[in-house]
Amino acid sequence: MPMLKDPSRKYSPYTPLNLPNRQWPSKTITKPPIWLSTDLRDGNQALANPMTIPQKTQFFDLLLKCGFKEIEVAYPAASDTDFGFVRGLIESNKVPDDVWVQVLTPAREDLIRRTIDSVAGCKRAIIHMYNATSCLFRTVVFRNSPQETIDLAVKHAALIRKLTDEATAKYGTIFKFEYSPETFTQTEPEFAVEICEAVKKAWGRAGTGDDRIIFNLPGTVEIATPNHYADQIEFFCTHISEREKIVISLHPHNDRGTGIAAAELGMMAGADRIEGCLFGNGERTGNVDLVNLALNQYTQGISPDLDFSDIQQCIDIVTQCNDLPVHPRHPYAGELVFTAFSGSHQDAIKKGFEHQTVRHAEARKSGEPEIWHMPYLPIDPLDLGCNYEAVIRVNSQSGKGGISFLVKQHLSLDLPRRMQISFYAVIQEISDREAREMTVEDITTAFRRTYHFGPKFAGRLVLRSFKISSVHDADILSTNSVSETEDSPDETRRFDGTVTVDGVARVIRGDGNGPLSAFLDALKSHLDIDLSIREYSEHSIGEGTNVKAASYVELTEPGTDPRNKAAGYWGIGVDPDISGSGLRAVLSAANSYIGDRQLPELKLTVGYNAKSGQADVASIILHSLHLELPRRLQSAFFEVVQRSARETGGEITYDGLTNLFRQTYHYERASSRFSLGPYKFEDGAAGKRKVTATVVFEGSSRVVSGEGNGPLSALVAAISTQLSGQLNIKEFSEHSLGEGSEVRAASYIELTYVDGPTKSSAWGVGLDENITASGLKAVLYAASNTEAKVVPA
Repeated sequence: MPMLKDPSRKYSPYTPLNLPNRQWPSKTITKPPIWLSTDLRDGNQALANPMTIPQKTQFFDLLLKCGFKEIEVAYPAASDTDFGFVRGLIESNKVPDDVWVQVLTPAREDLIRRTIDSVAGCKRAIIHMYNATSCLFRTVVFRNSPQETIDLAVKHAALIRKLTDEATAKYGTIFKFEYSPETFTQTEPEFAVEICEAVKKAWGRAGTGDDRIIFNLPGTVEIATPNHYADQIEFFCTHISEREKIVISLHPHNDRGTGIAAAELGMMAGADRIEGCLFGNGERTGNVDLVNLALNQYTQGISPDLDFSDIQQCIDIVTQCNDLPVHPRHPYAGELVFTAFSGSHQDAIKKGFEHQTVRHAEARKSGEPEIWHMPYLPIDPLDLGCNYEAVIRVNSQSGKGGISFLVKQHLSLDLPRRMQISFYAVIQEISDREAREMTVEDITTAFRRTYHFGPKFAGRLVLRSFKISSVHDADILSTNSVSETEDSPDETRRFDGTVTVDGVARVIRGDGNGPLSAFLDALKSHLDIDLSIREYSEHSIGEGTNVKAASYVELTEPGTDPRNKAAGYWGIGVDPDISGSGLRAVLSAANSYIGDRQLPELKLTVGYNAKSGQADVASIILHSLHLELPRRLQSAFFEVVQRSARETGGEITYDGLTNLFRQTYHYERASSRFSLGPYKFEDGAAGKRKVTATVVFEGSSRVVSGEGNGPLSALVAAISTQLSGQLNIKEFSEHSLGEGSEVRAASYIELTYVDGPTKSSAWGVGLDENITASGLKAVLYAASNTEAKVVPA
């Protein structure tokens, strides 16, 4: 049957109350109501499969944890399960002394007796009796007159008074009495007041405080707009006698979808108490949602006296016990309620977080409250035990603001606006192609892959190490003090670094007016990568000793039209050192630029007008032997290579270069002019170290000793006792090779030898699992390469 064109022929509208002086519209809610959870009774009876006793017990524990002090636990006369559950709570002492257990009974003597028996021995109990009072139920269901309806309620209220007095005398139980004129919303307002007056008189002990009688005025069926319910409540509050001796309770249902509004307007109209269920379970469309009501108050700065700090646990237990899902758009609790897919919403939320961070910092300084005031988010998800992961989720409708928000939240990267636009295009292409929501993992993975961010997503070019120096100063400057903006206009910087190119380590060098321009010069000189900086920005990540720098750079080919915003290549770098982060950002962008094109190979042609230089030679040694030569050793060995290459027309092979290095510095070779036998170290005078060692000098074994500030200087002093001149350490450096249990130490040392007018210097390279041993080997090899003369024995 289709919907009627004229529904007035079938349905009649409600009759509004004539309440010309209503007060509730000007009232506000300033305190929480008394809360009564009826999940275990009303909620349970609405389930296709009612809860088992273990499930009801688990649910009861959750309600206690949330802070409920009044809990309707059962309709004990309805079934042995309900009766047994109530007895189990009492006999196992699961009810705290400050919690009121409420049980429901109709106005029927045998059921009332069974109900009161169920709570025998309980510390505090509320007996909740009801009978239907509306004209519809009086005439159709029960065929009672108004007076017969009143008589029924009065008779059984008196019975409950008698039985509870007896139970108090026997068990010491403290009782409250609650009466519900069921179908209140369809009952004549005057008759509702009349029957409650009669029940109050029959009960006979309504007082103040805990002695107040509870009149529960249920919206058994929602029949009108919530303002009508508020009118009904205000009428009742202003017409019932001895208002101070009464707790007026509401039990709204949600037939019209306005249960929350009806409850809130009813509180404004004078109600003191609310009955409902977590997440609104109940008959038909459900009871009023207590979580929703409580958190509505919380967002207005009113403590609801209920705790939903772990709302997900509440959801898990309720859904498990009720076998009913929580809707994804359910207020406060739904999976999607804190989620924005829309680009404009995401942008507003992103800007809201940024602005709030500043506001909160200012509030902390002045001692003011840090007020939550965010676009689209009336409550802070953190207060409910949720995080910000789901605040912004991305699909084809999302914008750059939301995407950049997720990158900032999960990677701590605050992208420049033009980079946001660039990355937005990447995500849009993926989302459109796959026609699905993009998860946080999808977005962060796409970001890492696009900008070669992180070891797993490293591109063809990888920065391994670097040094920034002044071309006018041979001493290495601290990279922590170097930044593009700190250089004076007339100062030139030199980049010396190691870059892995398709897995092959290369040492490159370049000059510029700052670290980044020097690096770009090195890339151009050695790899034919010719790019320039169009945009650069940076910010810090973290605080204190853990702070890192994040740098963003956009590179373009020379001659690119500045109006062509799509022609750039963006890169990101993060490093504890600001120069390091900038260099990594440049390499990130360069990786995007080169794609899979072939890069020039390292061609070793040295000598006059050679194409290969010192850095290329050092690169081969780094790749073949994994040795990161100090700059002065690079220069010294390059001279050796040049002399050797003259004999072959200025060319030298990779193998020839490696063998030349081994021969020149006795690297991994057993023989040299001087070699070390057994030795021992001990403490010397004035904090120095003393060595006693057996040294073979050109085939002659001698025992020598010497002191120095450390093991190496001590050995140099000991060797010098057998020479006609004096050895001195000019430069020393070391680094590790390999990882874990396979790690070894490589040591580099340059010694000078002075014998009257004769002066020479030489390098030695030592390798050993022990770092001290590698340094001692380097000393012997360097000494062997000098012009040192051994004195006769």
